[in-house]
Amino acid sequence: MRLFVYNYRDYDEETYFKKYGALYNAELTLCSDSPSMENLERLQGFDAVSIITTPTGRDVLKKMKEMGIRCVATRSIGVNHIDLKAAEELGITVCNAVYPPDSVANYAIMLMLMCCRKVIPTLKRAEIQDFSLPGKKGKEISVSTVGVMGTGRIGRTVIRHLSGFGCRILAYDLYENDEVKKYAQYVDRETLLKESDILTLHMPYTEENYHLVDERAFVQMKEGAILINTARGELIDTQALIAAVQSGKIGAAGLDVIEQETGLYYANLMDRPLANGELAVLNSFPNVIVTPHTAFYTDEAVGSMIQSTIEGCCLALEGKENPYAFRG
Repeated sequence: MRLFVYNYRDYDEETYFKKYGALYNAELTLCSDSPSMENLERLQGFDAVSIITTPTGRDVLKKMKEMGIRCVATRSIGVNHIDLKAAEELGITVCNAVYPPDSVANYAIMLMLMCCRKVIPTLKRAEIQDFSLPGKKGKEISVSTVGVMGTGRIGRTVIRHLSGFGCRILAYDLYENDEVKKYAQYVDRETLLKESDILTLHMPYTEENYHLVDERAFVQMKEGAILINTARGELIDTQALIAAVQSGKIGAAGLDVIEQETGLYYANLMDRPLANGELAVLNSFPNVIVTPHTAFYTDEAVGSMIQSTIEGCCLALEGKENPYAFRG
């Protein structure tokens, strides 16, 4: 198999591409650029292509097909950046990556604790030698009600790990899971919003989930509630969130993802003005933690993403049963 890799990062991916390329007998060409109509000619003679979160629409997929590409593998769990309908019509298999859910689950809980204990403003005040107590009093997660929206692999892991804190856990999902019921109580969406001191999102982004947490949802939530999002930025109406933080309705937020993060996250933009004004506003709030989509980012996760990418392409090209082929 000949695999062309876009958005290659030598500082963290090199070891794993060497390891799994050799393991699966894959011929790799590594490129740090993002895929674009201007560089797709380089795919001539390749069987498959690996990307990350660059928007990959019909025109790009059509050109890839013309170059002979039969499989597109994204080194991410989410596939909303790929036109799946176009890929299916063109006969291109789309594979997504898998990695253990612990990395994101642990990160989400870390953000909850940081928000509860006002860690960011405490650290910032310590930097200027303000060691006084006023304004730093937090709340204990152990006596809180935590609402988990989405009980897939990551949501289930969050719930299982949270159970050790002794907090009350509520869960919402269209499909209930027996494992979750050992630790949490399934409730309807309205009850989850009304009773949660902390709300954490673990759902994929779909058209139906767009702005799942909007102005109406914020009205239903508890005064001073904490909101955590390590899933997809599009799940939250950012303008409504900003208004809720300004009014005090949302007491704190921990956001590893935001709307319109493409072109910002994973780039060094220290010498440029931010193109996303909403991100600038969120960063100005002392009670909002914003991190650049790094909840997944551990040694274990990066290795697993690259292994599943290469293995998925091999299985797709060989026409074998493929656990990485995305089926919608």
